[in-house]
Amino acid sequence: MDVRDKLFIGGEWVKPESKGVIEVISPHTEEVIGTVPDASPADIDKAIAAARAAFDDGPWPRMSPEERAEGIKRLSGALQSRAQDIADVISNENGSPSSWSIMGQVFSATMVLDMYAGLASGYTWVDDRTGALGSPVRVLRAPVGVAAGIIPWNVPLFISALKLGPAMAAGCPIVLKPAPETPLDAYLLAEAVIEADLPPGVINIVAAGRETGEHILTHPDVDKVSFTGSTAVGRHIGEVCGGLLKRVTLELGGKSAAIVLDDAELDEATMGNLVMSGLMNNGQVCGAQSRILVSKKRYAEVTEALGAAVGALKVGDPMDAEVQIGPLVAERQRDRVAGYLEAGKSAGARAVVGGGFPEDLPTGWYVEPTVFADVTNDMKIAQEEIFGPVLSVIPYDDEAQAIKIANDSEYGLCGSVWTSDGEHGAAVAAQVRTGVVAINSSMILDFNAPFGGFKQSGIGRELGPEGIAPYTELQTIILPPG
Repeated sequence: MDVRDKLFIGGEWVKPESKGVIEVISPHTEEVIGTVPDASPADIDKAIAAARAAFDDGPWPRMSPEERAEGIKRLSGALQSRAQDIADVISNENGSPSSWSIMGQVFSATMVLDMYAGLASGYTWVDDRTGALGSPVRVLRAPVGVAAGIIPWNVPLFISALKLGPAMAAGCPIVLKPAPETPLDAYLLAEAVIEADLPPGVINIVAAGRETGEHILTHPDVDKVSFTGSTAVGRHIGEVCGGLLKRVTLELGGKSAAIVLDDAELDEATMGNLVMSGLMNNGQVCGAQSRILVSKKRYAEVTEALGAAVGALKVGDPMDAEVQIGPLVAERQRDRVAGYLEAGKSAGARAVVGGGFPEDLPTGWYVEPTVFADVTNDMKIAQEEIFGPVLSVIPYDDEAQAIKIANDSEYGLCGSVWTSDGEHGAAVAAQVRTGVVAINSSMILDFNAPFGGFKQSGIGRELGPEGIAPYTELQTIILPPG
C-alpha cells in the first residue's frame, strides 16, 4: 500500500488543507493499492500562489534559455533513474502492460523533455526586424505566465511531459493536476523535481477530483490551461477559458482510421504493427487506429488475419512481461466498453474474435480484445471513441471511397496508410483530414513534429518547436530610428 499524505507545492511537501482522500484501485485485483490527499480549492490556491510567486519574483523566467534547458535535462535524468519504478507504478494504477510501459509510459516522457531541452537554447526567442518605415523592430516571445496542466489517466507521465517541456522552456511555472485514477506516479515525478534542484514553484503537483479541477480553470492567476482528455470535457474547458479570455490548448478524442491499400504487404511484422496501432495500451490511446479500412477485394483475407493476430494476444496481469493486453482502468470504463460491444452486435457487426469478458479472468476489469467485421461507418462503434481494445473492419470500393470514409468522422486526430508505395501513401495521407498520418507505422506522433487534431479532436498543437508557441505571448518593441 502506497500511502501519501502531502502535496507538492513550492518545491516542498505540504500538508493539505483538505481531509479528503483519493483511493487508487488496481484494475487487475480491484483492491486499493494507495491513497493520496484529495486537494481542496484552498490547496489549489496555494499551488497557484507558489507558481505565481515563481513567475513574478523567482529566477526561472529570468534565466537564459540555456539555463532553463539544463534544468529540463536534470529533470529528465532524474526520471530516467526511476524509470522502472515509475513504469511499475503506472501499470499497477491503470493496467498498462509492463511490456509497453517502460517505453510508452516513461522513456517517451524523458525523450520529450530531452527534445525540449535541445529546442530551448536554439529557439527564436528574439527576432530583430526592419519595420515597414525602416525603423528597427524587436519581436519577443515572452512567457505567457502561470500554466496549468490537466492530466488524463492513460499515459500520465508522458502527457505531463507534453506540458512540462514547453512550459519550462518558455519560462512558465506550472501546476499539474493528475487524474484521480493515477496520482501515485506523480509523486515519483515530484521526487525527480526535487532531485533536479529546480527553483521553488516552477513545478507544483496537486491531485484532485474533477470538481476541484474546475477551480483551476477559473482562477485569475492561471494564464494558460493545457488539457488532454475527452472531447466532452474539452468543450466545457474551452467555454470556460474562452469566457475568461484565458489561453488554452485542448488535445481531445479521436476515432482514427488505418487505410489498408490493395498493394500493402501484410507480413507477420506488419500485421503486428497494424494491430498495435489500434490496441496499444489496451486501446486506451486517443490516437488509436480503431477503424481498419480494407478494400472489398482483400476484405475476407485481412479480416481473417486480423482476427488471428488479435486472438493470439495474451491477456492478463499487466505486470506479467508476456502480457500484451491488460485490464481497463476502471469498472466504469469496462462497463462503457461492454456497452459498445453490445451496440456493435445489435447493429449487425460480427465479432470475428472476442466480444465479451475473458472467462479465465473473473477478477479485474478485463475485456476481450475484439475485432468486428461487417461494420459500416455509420455504426456507433465506428463513429464514437470506445477507448478500449476494439477494432472495426470497414470495407471500401476504391481509394477515393476509403479517403471519404476516413474523413467521415467528427474527429481528426491521427490516421495511417498501409502500402508498398511510400510516395503514393503520402499522397493519400495528405487527403486525410487529421493532425498526424503515418505510413506503414503504428506511430501516432513524432516528438519533433506538431501533434494535435482537426475538428473535434482539439485546438492547438503540442510537441516540436510548434509546442512552445502556446506558452508564449508575442511582444513587439519598436526601437528608436537609427
